[in-house]
Amino acid sequence: MTQVFVVNSGSSSIKYQLIDVETEESVLSGLVERIGEPGSDVPDHEAGMRRVLETLGTEHQIAAVGHRVVHGGSLFDSATLITDGVEAQIDELSALAPLHNPANLLGIRAARQALPDVPHVAVFDTAFHQTLPPAAYTYAIDAELAAKHHVRRYGFHGTSHKYVSEQAARFLGRPLASLKIIVLHLGNGASVAAIDGGISVETSMGMTPLEGLVMGTRSGDIDPAALIHLHRQAGLGFDELDELLNRRSGLLGLTGNGDMRDVQDAASRGDEFAEAALAVYRHRVRRYIGAYIAHLGGLDALVFTAGVGENNALLRRRTLAGLEFLGIHVDNDRNELVSKQARHISPEGAPVAVLVIPTNEELEIARQTAALL
Repeated sequence: MTQVFVVNSGSSSIKYQLIDVETEESVLSGLVERIGEPGSDVPDHEAGMRRVLETLGTEHQIAAVGHRVVHGGSLFDSATLITDGVEAQIDELSALAPLHNPANLLGIRAARQALPDVPHVAVFDTAFHQTLPPAAYTYAIDAELAAKHHVRRYGFHGTSHKYVSEQAARFLGRPLASLKIIVLHLGNGASVAAIDGGISVETSMGMTPLEGLVMGTRSGDIDPAALIHLHRQAGLGFDELDELLNRRSGLLGLTGNGDMRDVQDAASRGDEFAEAALAVYRHRVRRYIGAYIAHLGGLDALVFTAGVGENNALLRRRTLAGLEFLGIHVDNDRNELVSKQARHISPEGAPVAVLVIPTNEELEIARQTAALL
């Protein structure tokens, strides 16, 4: 096995990458967009998959297909060979991820039809966090009701957290089993994970990807009673509240713009709303860092990853300012360095290694697919 075809299917898109798992290099990548939209020449995901395979051509021999699946619930704690039964289980879990699992299934079905003679593997965003202890994943509501309707913390971005924590150990030249790591996956979606010896023991996202940090358009943590208040006082229904929290909150709700770069630009020009939003964003990240150091009982490495975490030096510096008493220090010259490589941004000899590690979820999916087979 050398080339694994990685598929990330959305409701109107197929993002793909062909990866040579021996060299861990990307052979080819691309994106088919506007699937099924008015005026599009790609009517459905089957047509989209045919277009992708035409792009790949016959010179590439696909050994297996690795599919990103957002929600595996409590059923899947590792990469899983896709059968008709597994496909049905992913479908059943759509109740927990109605915006994601149905779209992932469209890609799975199209790829299985187009490539029936190669194995297909599902890699779940939630799987890495299935090691959370009950104290971390349990919500304090009626236990029977919660069990009946699968209400608990699942956590997301697990593929990224797993990859980045392993890369951090490799970069530091230390056994992963010996390390206490906090990974800050900061992108348009954002989450934190506390990883003890390679095992996820806490994470900020919950039953859905809404809980936790302030994000581009998602609120993150909020008092549930605030939603009841908005229902009673503002007349907002469930669909409107869903729209508010997932698509009209976060940086977008606070500033009118959900892109961190634009918000930071506005703040640099003296926009008070933008500066206030950034303060809220940083405050939430710092709160989780402190909590997770307590959960871990110490810290060896703090790692920034994803679009914002990898590229925003100002945010990194301002977020960590004042945490020196925890052993967390930032070297300004190292922090300002622009690079696509893994790197220290803490000074030599600092008690905690502060790192920037680029994530690569597609490579991690390919690795897990190859390892399973």
